[in-house]
Amino acid sequence: MSICAYAANGSDSKKQRLDESPPSRVLHIRKLPNEVSETEVIALGLPFGKVTNILMLKGKNQAFLELGTEEAAVTMVNYYTAVTPQVRNTPVFIQYSNHKELKTDSALNQRAQAVLQAVSAVQDGSSPSSDPGVLDLTPPPSPVLRIIIDNMFYPVTLDVLQQIFSKFGTVMKIITFTKNNQFQALLQFSDPVNAQQAKLSLDGQNIYNSCCTLRIDFSKLVNVNVKYNNDKSRDYTRPDLPTGDGECAFSCAFRTGAISPLSAAAAAAAAAGRVALSGSGVSGVLLASNLNEEVHKPWVYGDVQRVKILYNKKDSALIQLSDGNQAQLAMSHLNGQKVFGKVMRVTLSKHQTVALPREGLDDQLLTKDFSGSPLHRFKKPGSKNFQNIFPPSATLHLSNIRDRKMALIQMSSVEEGIQALMDLHNYDMGGNHHLKVSFSKSTI
Repeated sequence: MSICAYAANGSDSKKQRLDESPPSRVLHIRKLPNEVSETEVIALGLPFGKVTNILMLKGKNQAFLELGTEEAAVTMVNYYTAVTPQVRNTPVFIQYSNHKELKTDSALNQRAQAVLQAVSAVQDGSSPSSDPGVLDLTPPPSPVLRIIIDNMFYPVTLDVLQQIFSKFGTVMKIITFTKNNQFQALLQFSDPVNAQQAKLSLDGQNIYNSCCTLRIDFSKLVNVNVKYNNDKSRDYTRPDLPTGDGECAFSCAFRTGAISPLSAAAAAAAAAGRVALSGSGVSGVLLASNLNEEVHKPWVYGDVQRVKILYNKKDSALIQLSDGNQAQLAMSHLNGQKVFGKVMRVTLSKHQTVALPREGLDDQLLTKDFSGSPLHRFKKPGSKNFQNIFPPSATLHLSNIRDRKMALIQMSSVEEGIQALMDLHNYDMGGNHHLKVSFSKSTI
């Protein structure tokens, strides 16, 4: 198995050889941008384990990266199967190497080895070498990161943050809050080194395409005491905590003394090689099954482009949304929800698009194209609709009523709320006036 294991010349024979390469802790990275640094390449592997060797082939825009274990390499390849790896905003290609270990001439590979030695010191939690040829990476001052999210067009939840940052180590606690009209979070790792790795790889990265940018610094806190487990705060070590009143109540223990900033070299490394988080490269097509036919209509979590009911399985459908981010959002909120008495199953499809049938071949009208609909919620970048996306609930928010009125309506269950939204959203009230319905985070 390999990620985009196509040869540079696209030959089928070389593609087949690459696909057949067995797992190895040595990975072959191709299509690197010009003037790429060793640190940028090493940063690709940092979240998955110890990086033990590197060989740069700058004339070929390639590199070999050796991880500490084959298991770490497999995890890295599997992750980058779903998320396109990027260096300097350029997609790169990763596959297993035929080499089982990387043997390099340290004299010829001196700069790469110096960078690797500095990164290894951080991974091991030890002080970097005093060798002037080695980058000075200051040991991390705290296991707590302060996270600010800029350009927040999509909502960012505790679960989203936990999923992203847990790739670097054990996430113990998270609190979220708004300060200076910015969404912020404090996130505590079990180990300061994990916080260092997360900051090195994620600072400046977008969670979704072109929005929700992570700005990460070390906090002055060394511990976050969370009182409630709810949608604003979570202590993953204390599942017994009450939900509280929805307020994010917490207290923090402060570290005494000044905090040493990262050195200029480490800051440059943090700004360079990062793990891609956005949904680029992820299919925007969902496979939904165990459905009632009335479910096959545009959904609330994205702009549906096309829907295809499967010919031999009428309770299943392919739903194509505008992009992979919308597909992932819809899947996370709708999978497992009960609709018309049946538990809906939603997964990402292997298909990249839903193909329209040739004229005259779809006699059962199983495929419908919504791409030209004027009623899409999210076609305008920065629309306030992006800020009002919530999980299915029994409370519905109604807008675009006559005279710009809005209302909340409480159903008896989440299932009834879903059914009402499907029946009433975009309901034509006459005069080209359509009712807007969305799930609400409020209750009546």
